[in-house]
Amino acid sequence: MAEAFTLAAVSESAKLAAERVMARCDALAAISETPGQLTRVYLSPEHLQANRLVGEWMSAAGMRVWQDSVGNICGRYEGLDASAPAILLGSHLDSVRNAGRYDGPLGVLTALEVVAHLHQNAIRLPMAVEIVGFCDEEGTRFGITLLGSRGLTGTWPADWLERQDAQGITVAQAMRHVGLDPLNIGASQRAVSDFCAYLELHIEQGPCLQTADVPLGVVTAINGARRLNCEFTGHAGHAGTVPMGQRQDALTAAAEWTLAIESITTATGRNTVATVGTLECLPGAVNVIPGQVKLSLDVRGPRDGDVSALLETLLAKGREIAVRRGLTFACEQFYSISATECHAGLQHRLSQSVLHLQGQAMSLPSGAGHDAIAIAECWPVGMLFVRCKDGISHHPDESVTSGDVAFAVQAYINTVLSFGEGHL
Repeated sequence: MAEAFTLAAVSESAKLAAERVMARCDALAAISETPGQLTRVYLSPEHLQANRLVGEWMSAAGMRVWQDSVGNICGRYEGLDASAPAILLGSHLDSVRNAGRYDGPLGVLTALEVVAHLHQNAIRLPMAVEIVGFCDEEGTRFGITLLGSRGLTGTWPADWLERQDAQGITVAQAMRHVGLDPLNIGASQRAVSDFCAYLELHIEQGPCLQTADVPLGVVTAINGARRLNCEFTGHAGHAGTVPMGQRQDALTAAAEWTLAIESITTATGRNTVATVGTLECLPGAVNVIPGQVKLSLDVRGPRDGDVSALLETLLAKGREIAVRRGLTFACEQFYSISATECHAGLQHRLSQSVLHLQGQAMSLPSGAGHDAIAIAECWPVGMLFVRCKDGISHHPDESVTSGDVAFAVQAYINTVLSFGEGHL
């Protein structure tokens, strides 16, 4: 844990800031639509209550505060040159259902401590610093992910306003209900010239930092992904009358392929991962040889070329297994997102800050999506990961330590201060 590292490089103010961050995460976790659980979704009363509270903390840190036209809570701490592109810091304030308290809010609250440090020490950078608490990254209510960050980039698809929640309420209706104008969503878009960089701090959502026994890591890229529906088709037959050597068993073919996916992907390395997440066996009777198996394949990695190459290898293996066993193999891709590379200059700034604190700067990809995906379409992005216990996220057991958060706050402050020494 973080206590294994010397805290000499962490200021007393950063340690106090970490305690504030932990307490504020607790305060936000209490704003939930479900008693005893944390659930906070877009345009709910809880969303607006969280925005108001974070807005109060922004004001106390010397920021000008506003809620934009899609529901993001925003704050600005002015720099020496009001016309210079600002640094944008942020993460999201919404949650999945029955969530943990750090996924999203930790990034907003540590960003607040960066600005609080500037304000308390009367420091003005050459450029302004802005913070955004994104209104909906998870997509829990309407099934729309990155809604808040796409408000800033101006990339809302035309049909989003008509998307419905489980009660049949559209996004447009929900916006009107809370006083937002669905015809004015374009007002949240920011000009490309507004920002020079975006930094996002987030819990890792994986076990790599814990395994390496370091508090912080610098993100190289957010994984791209391909998702496919696949199918082996053989011939159903009686479980008792068809000899083993004469079967066209779709399930054994699928099983062989699943194990091959594991071994091939492991041998490939390069931070690629592949998962068979669902499997349906037909006709699904205890005394019938499976004639058809439908299964999903999810392939991810930080480099699109590696993902494509691995996918081709895996599909070729599926076809080879099918031919050898006298079956057919088919697949259809239903989802694709490109990898998002973090900016080399921002990686360097973050790595220098982390190296100073913990003696090494571990680099790693993000297997989960973040608001940085949308923001990277317009501005350079960098991400800092904080160790979370056992890599657990999207669950009430999500946990970070105050010591690790102190490291994170100090690294964040040092990185932002480095912008006073020059631009990217």
